[in-house]
Amino acid sequence: MAQQDDFDRGVKNRRAVLGDEWVDKSLNNATAFNAEFQSLITRYAWNDIWGRPGLDHTTRRLLVLGMTMGLARWEEFELHCGAAIRGGVPLEKIKETLMQGAIYCGVPAANTAFKITMDILRAEGLVPPAQSLAADSRVATHHTFSEPQLRVAVQGQGTPVMMAHALGLDHTMWDGLAQQLAADYRVARYDQVGHGGSASPPGPYTLDQMVDHAARLIREWGQGPVVWIGLSMGGMVGQGLAIRYPELVKGLVLANTTSQYPQAAQAGWTQRIATVQEQGMAGIVDMVIERYLSDDFRRANPAFTQALRGTILRSDPMGYAACCHGLRDVDWLDRLHTIRVPTLVLTGGKDVGTPPAMAQQIAERIPGATLHVFESAAHLSVAEVPEAFAEQVRGLLARVQP
Repeated sequence: MAQQDDFDRGVKNRRAVLGDEWVDKSLNNATAFNAEFQSLITRYAWNDIWGRPGLDHTTRRLLVLGMTMGLARWEEFELHCGAAIRGGVPLEKIKETLMQGAIYCGVPAANTAFKITMDILRAEGLVPPAQSLAADSRVATHHTFSEPQLRVAVQGQGTPVMMAHALGLDHTMWDGLAQQLAADYRVARYDQVGHGGSASPPGPYTLDQMVDHAARLIREWGQGPVVWIGLSMGGMVGQGLAIRYPELVKGLVLANTTSQYPQAAQAGWTQRIATVQEQGMAGIVDMVIERYLSDDFRRANPAFTQALRGTILRSDPMGYAACCHGLRDVDWLDRLHTIRVPTLVLTGGKDVGTPPAMAQQIAERIPGATLHVFESAAHLSVAEVPEAFAEQVRGLLARVQP
């Protein structure tokens, strides 16, 4: 149309949020009794409010869910919840909105909201995977008694497995793999110092300190020796653990990691530390995302990419920078030959942070180690190729004695 009035603009927003079918039904079925009302809400609610630039549509959708939940306007909640789901609003954001509502609107309201949302998900064929709360599969979250306190999540039964995450993330990085392995193994994941729900004491931290934290965590857990699965920073800690505390490790998965950085890379770490200290996580988030995920994966998985961005932005800048000091100075290369446990080294063909040459260097120094390259993956290989990653891990676990 060459010209539009406020009604036309409101209809455009209304369609974008609720979908054509609902809007057509409302407008086409208007009568002499309610047409002015339909015009009113289209011009003022959908143009003047939904058309304001201050909030994006996803945020406005989530606000509406919280408000209609609090007011028990369940017909309106169901309409907007279904539209949000069909419109691609991440389920994690909807879930967090309802969890927030459980506190501020009350548990009965949240219970109704979750029930309505689950009914919509079933109708849309989007039922989430099962996550049993039975004693043998429930994820239990603890903190260490020793300090600095570390948050750890434990699930499953069997051979003990410990997972350590990448820089700037937390133990939830392993959610998918942990759920798979928990059917056969006792799986623990922890937030490293300065990250997630763990303490963030003044830095800088040395890598030896981070290894000491891992050792006391395993001892406090009382399940060692463990099979250690570490990616990036977690892999650097794992190498040090196997070298300095061999009695605590009976198998190693070292993913997308290094045992030593060249001088040029060390200078890059120094610059990253300065940027975080001056600008916070916003100063490096774009660079980290580009390193962690390949271009193809980012384009194909915008919701995951956005969620990862959120996790990085929530990371404590001082804890992040404090860990960077230790990673910059990693130097296990000349001691790798002392590792005597089954070891699997994984890397991504598109990993520019710790490229395949670094992985090969590790595999060549550890007696009997095997190397596998995920050709299509970048740094966060467990996210880009989860099935292939899990298959490789299960192969290593099968080699480790119970």
